[in-house]
Amino acid sequence: MNYLPELLTVTAIHLLAVMSPGPDFALISRNSLMYSLRTSIYTAVGLGLGILTHVLYSLIGIGLIIAQSILLFTTIKWIGAFYLIYIGYKSLRTKKNPETENNLAIEKKEKELSPWRAVRLGYLTNVLNPKATLFFLSLFTQVIHQTTPHSIQLLYGIEMSVMTFVWFSSVAMILSHRAIKQKFSSVQHYVERGFGVILIGLGIKVAVSR
Repeated sequence: MNYLPELLTVTAIHLLAVMSPGPDFALISRNSLMYSLRTSIYTAVGLGLGILTHVLYSLIGIGLIIAQSILLFTTIKWIGAFYLIYIGYKSLRTKKNPETENNLAIEKKEKELSPWRAVRLGYLTNVLNPKATLFFLSLFTQVIHQTTPHSIQLLYGIEMSVMTFVWFSSVAMILSHRAIKQKFSSVQHYVERGFGVILIGLGIKVAVSR
């Protein structure tokens, strides 16, 4: 069987999903503008690992169990909503740094998160998104044929994980460019608070969604 048409279909659907605005995009944009490129890349790694997690539990059938269990799905939904609201709340509480008044401060010193913390931030943001659970369940039950071997399906998953990393790394490199950061440096405090409002809004949206 030729799996190339199926792979291309999966790739196209996934790219449309990953490129659409949502918690992942808001997080990578925030980290790219607020922290260093290194931190943003590690965040993208976490987002890619989150995709791989969705793929793995969809392959072993846990995704179907989650989708069919109202209690379990609701629990994950509320945890994910709380996490987004928590990140947004922390962004709202950031204090203004006098150094950001000077554009040269970006060149002198950039804020960093540890690799582990950046990866964890990206991973939890992605894996706790209940809409991602439903997306991958639909993908593996409606788009990917049941006769497709699990080894091939796993390759699809790896491809989606890598493409997620590549896409968000590209976004990070663009937003982390010196010229862009210099334009935002004087209003960095307000930008971070703006992302805080966005993340809280996304968290509330997740919480009230059905």
